[in-house]
Amino acid sequence: MKAIDLKAEEKKRLIEEIQDFFYEERNEEIGIIAAEKALDFFLSGVGKLIYNKALDESKIWFSRRLEDISLDYELLYK
Repeated sequence: MKAIDLKAEEKKRLIEEIQDFFYEERNEEIGIIAAEKALDFFLSGVGKLIYNKALDESKIWFSRRLEDISLDYELLYK
């Protein structure tokens, strides 16, 4: 799977959120490099799971929509 590409401003915002999390939850101040490493870790590990889960959910949604369309076509027959 291709790595998740983030825009510079998205990555910056996520790094800041990680820093805030560590400060609020653990009372630790971590630097930009540590926060960026944590972000990279989660994107490479958990990111794949979230991506695959999103694919599964979208597949189910599209399957249901195709069933609905098929039923709509059946209603058009005279």
